[in-house]
Amino acid sequence: MAKRSMRSKMRESYSSQENVHPLFPGKGGWTPHNPDGDYRDRKYVKNVKAQSDAQQKFMDAVDTHSVVLALGPAGTGKTYLAIAKAVEALEAGRVGRIVLSRPAVEAGESLGFLPGDLNEKLAPYLRPLYDALTERLGVKRLKACIADGVIEIAPVAYMRGRTLSECFVVIDEAQNCTYGQIKMLLTRLGWRSTMVLTGDPDQTDLLPGLSGLSEIARRLEPIAEVPVVRLTEGDIVRHPLVASMLTVL
Repeated sequence: MAKRSMRSKMRESYSSQENVHPLFPGKGGWTPHNPDGDYRDRKYVKNVKAQSDAQQKFMDAVDTHSVVLALGPAGTGKTYLAIAKAVEALEAGRVGRIVLSRPAVEAGESLGFLPGDLNEKLAPYLRPLYDALTERLGVKRLKACIADGVIEIAPVAYMRGRTLSECFVVIDEAQNCTYGQIKMLLTRLGWRSTMVLTGDPDQTDLLPGLSGLSEIARRLEPIAEVPVVRLTEGDIVRHPLVASMLTVL
């Protein structure tokens, strides 16, 4: 009885604690080098906040423009912020659906043919997008949205000829698209839609000279209506060693 009573008290004490924390702890919080800092809670965070000026610039650009390009190294929050903005637009009723697209390019090794239907074949490549969507919507709601067509998985290879109206389009890993593919994707934009392209030009899995992201960004940068946000090592929100390694690799 004493043990049961003690466990009940511990549960009551835990339930009374605050369970929602900032997505990325600030100064004095948990870091890989400060494991004794504030506990990192992985629970849902309703309002995503930028952790740098460049991230804030990216979020503001998505709010005010129809096409946005975000270029930067791994860990700068490009994909997560794009997904968070897509879910925000969907829940606010500004768009009717979310369209996700990512080139099915393997990172340096071939895994052969994958079993299943189209969605099952693409699932390994779209895992980062699913992870971000799961954190924003939850597993059950995400499955329901995909089943109802509110969230659509659209392979880059099948996008030609479409007009994407009243939707939020996220093109992730755009550095693995050729110049022609990105041009085709950009021209799919329809009325009342937002399109965000994210990628790291330094980590393309295509043969040298095939990636079109850098050239597309260079050509679009002079156009005021198409913001090109460039994130740097200072915007990385992963382990601090990631930024240190990227400066020498």
